Amino acid sequence: MPRIVLLLAIVIALVLLVRRIQSMPPHKRRGGYVQLILGAAALAAIVLTAMGKMHWVGAALTGLLVAARQSLPILIRAFPLLQQWSRKTPPPTGQHSEVKTNLLRMTLDHSSGELQGEVLDGPFTDWTLEEMTREQLQTLLSYCQEQDADSEQLLLSYLEQRFPDGWQQDEAGDTSQHASSGSMTRSEALAVLGLGEDATRDDIVSSHRSLIQKIHPDRGGNDYLAAKINEAKDFLIKESVS
Repeated sequence: MPRIVLLLAIVIALVLLVRRIQSMPPHKRRGGYVQLILGAAALAAIVLTAMGKMHWVGAALTGLLVAARQSLPILIRAFPLLQQWSRKTPPPTGQHSEVKTNLLRMTLDHSSGELQGEVLDGPFTDWTLEEMTREQLQTLLSYCQEQDADSEQLLLSYLEQRFPDGWQQDEAGDTSQHASSGSMTRSEALAVLGLGEDATRDDIVSSHRSLIQKIHPDRGGNDYLAAKINEAKDFLIKESVS
């Protein structure tokens, strides 16, 4: 009887853990399943050793394997070469801009004009926009409309690019443009234009010109992003002459 209760408890725990992993962002599920398998292996080794059906050496090796897997993220952060080896895709080499709101972080590739986004808070925290379905994006947009106007406009800029012929304005509700909710800082302005701390006035003007040509509303771009780029340029130019 105790064994049956223990078996049921293990099965229930596994089901709950699998459901938890399935609720993770897709890019994190693989790691979740690996941790689950290693954890199950460690538990099985402990139980079998306690029952006398597994030599302690096997249990020790299993424990070392689990410990090595758990310490891998620390090793990757400590050694850049391991970090490069572990990446599934090569790191971006071109210049990028970043716009961040309370709920979203969006990057713009200067060479291609492609937008990529990450959810920072809310029902899809840690998800990337690229891995979300149309229905999930609609749910996220509704949440942004309730919580943060800047995040709403930033998400709309992504939706307009991803669904150029299929995203209906009436799906988004009120899409009127909103002013930025706060003052821009120097670090934010530099990130928007994709510049470093040593950027000169010519760098600011050149980056602004290149970006605005890609996303200006008159060229099918987005009003919100164009406004952020203009705001970043004005802030940095004003700062450089003050």
